[in-house]
This record gives sequence, structure tokens and C-alpha cells, in this order.
Amino acid sequence: MKKIFSAFLLFFFCSVNAQQLNCTVQINTDKVATTNNQIFKNLQVAISDFVNKTDFTGEALKQHEKISCSMVIIINSFENNNFSASIQVQSNRPVFNSTYSTPVFNFNDNDFSFRYTEFENLIFNPATFESNLVSMLSFYSYIILGLDADTYKLNGGRDWLDLALQIQTAAQQGGYRGWSQSDGNQNRFFLINDILSGTFQPYRDALYAYHRKGLDTMTEDIKIAKENIIGAVEILSSIYSSRPNAFLTRVFFDAKADEIVSVLSGGPNMDIRNFVDKLNRISPVNSSKWATIRL
Repeated sequence: MKKIFSAFLLFFFCSVNAQQLNCTVQINTDKVATTNNQIFKNLQVAISDFVNKTDFTGEALKQHEKISCSMVIIINSFENNNFSASIQVQSNRPVFNSTYSTPVFNFNDNDFSFRYTEFENLIFNPATFESNLVSMLSFYSYIILGLDADTYKLNGGRDWLDLALQIQTAAQQGGYRGWSQSDGNQNRFFLINDILSGTFQPYRDALYAYHRKGLDTMTEDIKIAKENIIGAVEILSSIYSSRPNAFLTRVFFDAKADEIVSVLSGGPNMDIRNFVDKLNRISPVNSSKWATIRL
């Protein structure tokens, strides 16, 4: 609680020029028939300004230090300033001593309903529910920040993930789907609660080991780095033993499956047949991708 209070102080008293995200926002309106496209353009600007100009942590970062991410919003319906949509949230982080950017988070949320009046101000207040639009954007911003920090330091994103949890808790009073346990088993409620649960600590352990001990050491010793990446996924597989269909296992592989195929298919040659068999067990939905690994 003390850390959360300190984070609030940082937000309220830091420079207004401190922002942490470099987010590309896209709004797709192909499913909506309307003659007024300007409201969607203004909505896109409002969301982009909110995510990119809000100070979420109090840290003043240079442009190249900000977290690269994207939010793609598909509008399903629109009537009287009420929007029904889905949102795809992705984030990346640079790999040490390289020009490569690795995906950290890739999540699709289909429960994104909100009300927006053209030109309204989106006001950030993590302690209270202002609107579902603000809560969604703030929640995923803190998820991005927290998981990114976890890739650099073990449990390094705790403060930001705690704030995501607080936003999720406050947002339940709004009555929108996705914030409550009763709304399904793969929603925002379970995303943040599972991330912070001791039961699923291997997910965060794997994030750290995969990035800092694996990808970030590629230029030092490729074979050891590759072994460490395999070891990181082995850490994650411990969840499978007790929770075969764990939500966070899917979240991990949604971001990492293509990259794992690339890493395992590259040199130096290693006997990874047993590991590929394990991948097929813990993530069968990606079996077609595992089949392309060049052994």
C-alpha cells in the first residue's frame, strides 16, 4: 500500500512532460455504417493523446526509452455516443546489444464497450472509476508497464501491476463486462489477478528468465542464451502440471510462439526434440507452429 501511495504522489507532483509509453493507436470502423467519420478520428486522437501524454509512473524518459506498444480498436457498433468494440493490445521491448525488438504482451479483449462524447476530456484518476474508456486505457497501460519491468528485473513491475489491480477493482462499479469474475474466465479480472497470484508466479519468473537470461545474452553466447530461453519456458511449464489450461500460459504463447519457433530453428544445432514434445503438450493450440521448427 505504501508503494501505491508513493506512485500516486509521483503522478500528482511530477512534471507534466513525463510520459512512459510510445503507443500507436488505430481505430477500424469497417463494421460500422456511418456518414460521420470525424467522431472516430477525434476518438483516435483522444485515445492517442491520453495514452502517450499521461504520466503513469512519474519517470521522465527520453523518447527512445519509452515503451513501444500499440492499441488496435475495432468498432463493432456505434449509436448515441455508445460504442461496442474489441481492442488488441501489444507491447515490445528492445533486446540488449541489438536492433531487435521482442514482443512482450499480445492480448485481444472483446469486451470493450464505452461511452464517448466528441471532444470530451479523458481524465486519468487511478483511484476512482471515471469512465470505461479511461479505465480500459489506464488498465492496459499499467499492464504494459508492469510486464515490461518484469522482463528487466524479477517482479520489477509490481508497483504498476498493483495499480492495474486497483483500476480493475474500481471499474467493477461501472457495470461493464470484463472486470468481474462472473464475466468469464479469460478477462481483465483474471488477467491481473492471475499475474499477481503466487500460483502463477512462474509466468513472471519465465518472463524475466526468457528476456534477461535468454534474449539479452544472445550476443555473448548464442548456445547458452538458447538454453536459457528453453529453461524459461520450462519454468512456465510448471504451471501446466497443476493448471493444464491456464490463462496465462495462453497469454505467454500469444506473444512468444512465433519468436520461439525462430529461436529454436536457428543455430547452433541442439537436440530439442523432447522440448518440442513439451511445447505440444503445454500449448497444443500452437502445434502447427511447433511443427515448423527445424530440428
